[in-house]
Amino acid sequence: MKRLMLGNEAVARGLFEAGCKIVSSYPGTPSTEITEFAAKYDEIYAEWAPNEKVACETAVGASIGGARAFCAMKHVGMNVAADPMFTAAYTGVNGGLVIGVADDPGMHSSQNEQDSRHYAIAAKLPMVEPSDSAECRDYTKAAYEISEKFDTPVILRLSTRVSHSQSIVEEFPRNEVGVKDYTKNPAKYVMTPANAKGRHVFVEQRMADLTEFAETSELNRVEHADSEIGIITAGIAYQYVREAMGDNVAVLKLGLINPMPKKMILDFAAKYKKIYVVEELDDVIETHCRKLGIEVEGKSIFGFLGELSQRIVAEKLLGSAPEYTEFDGNVPPRPPVLCPGCPHRGVFYTLSKLKLTVSGDIGCYTLGAAAPLFAIDTTICMGASVSALHGFNKARGEEAAAKTVAVIGDSTFMHSGITGLMNITYNQGISTVIILDNRITGMTGHQENPASGHTLKGVEVPPVSLEKICEAAGVKRIRVVDPLDLAAVEAVIREETAVAEPSVIITRSPCALLKSVKRKPALKIDIDKCKGCKMCMKIGCPAISF
Repeated sequence: MKRLMLGNEAVARGLFEAGCKIVSSYPGTPSTEITEFAAKYDEIYAEWAPNEKVACETAVGASIGGARAFCAMKHVGMNVAADPMFTAAYTGVNGGLVIGVADDPGMHSSQNEQDSRHYAIAAKLPMVEPSDSAECRDYTKAAYEISEKFDTPVILRLSTRVSHSQSIVEEFPRNEVGVKDYTKNPAKYVMTPANAKGRHVFVEQRMADLTEFAETSELNRVEHADSEIGIITAGIAYQYVREAMGDNVAVLKLGLINPMPKKMILDFAAKYKKIYVVEELDDVIETHCRKLGIEVEGKSIFGFLGELSQRIVAEKLLGSAPEYTEFDGNVPPRPPVLCPGCPHRGVFYTLSKLKLTVSGDIGCYTLGAAAPLFAIDTTICMGASVSALHGFNKARGEEAAAKTVAVIGDSTFMHSGITGLMNITYNQGISTVIILDNRITGMTGHQENPASGHTLKGVEVPPVSLEKICEAAGVKRIRVVDPLDLAAVEAVIREETAVAEPSVIITRSPCALLKSVKRKPALKIDIDKCKGCKMCMKIGCPAISF
């Protein structure tokens, strides 16, 4: 059977066909749908973990236990998962282990534009990179074969365009891979310095073996042409090259992006007069080629910023672009805004009204920084709102603390806000933290989290109590308020910021888009009473127009 699939759905199909049994992830665009689609298969146990580190550790544990395992994350999530991942490179695997990471060139939904290929190089792990949905399925399956053959975790690198575009995928039956026996082996799995020294020797030999494997792997292929030009590329950039240049140039398509072959690239480069490297973000392939002594052109032409496209490739290499390659993008700007009825809007309106300095975090509520609310001062990474506010207040003193708060969502608090809160209480901070509890993980599309009361598979479970966690962390002042009651929100914020001790305010109201929540009738403007003062426009609600 053949059908159109998102790249992320195709990865999930690859997990199913490869016999993967355990999937643990934290949602992050553009990787989220992999785990959501994997959860649809009864043969795969799939879960949302509190954060990427926990997800990676869960997958590592499942692999050591003998099962084929997988975890997925976006590129910044790999920062969180790096600790277990780097050491898993030393321990190796029992059952196959694949770590999926989706980069976001162009920063469609991310705070930075980092290139995850550097992680594969730094951790000394093999990385495969598909260029379409069919390859997403195929490369996922190939990753498990590489993992078990070379005793290594394998990183599957995607990008926004590969994850969220569709192409035809042929479906095959599941390969039922049994759970391997587990044998106690401290020398392999207990990474004390004495054992790790021996495993490092193994890692270096493994990389040498993988480099040899890369020379003949079907993941790397040469597409020759009667041309003076040869292009070395990978991932979605391969699609851009083929659409822009047609069959008029020779292409070396790298599917195994780490380690890259040596002889294969040298042989390819020797056949053509001019060699270009077409890759998004950093000059990873280009640097490898230059180390081999090959004169190539790449970043001097394409630069380091944002996404490539068919048009960009054609303009840079041909001097002009066919008019059909892509839409010119001439549409009115539509900046993202908080949804109509969003429970966070009133909180940010109040914070802006009180002229407080607000330490922000990662979530849909980050939109509180945008016009017309302008309520957030900083946003760094998951959980940083709490920790950064503590540092800010330690630097500026008690008077500043009375004019500052942190805001963090319920899922983000579970992800990495708890430790920051403990740091405040342990080190005698006096910060006020507002947990924006909308009962769901909103930004990535309504995924469950430990505080929501349901698992990824829809099983009802006891929700984790935010109040009890805060109390256990040492916070004595804990207030819960309805964010739709603006008078109560303002009163509570004024009271808690005035107290020189740690304080948590939980604003609790479900996301306006949750279908399971019964809503009151919509409110309307009474035109006869409207004075035309436009105060209502200051809350930035898209449901209100003047």
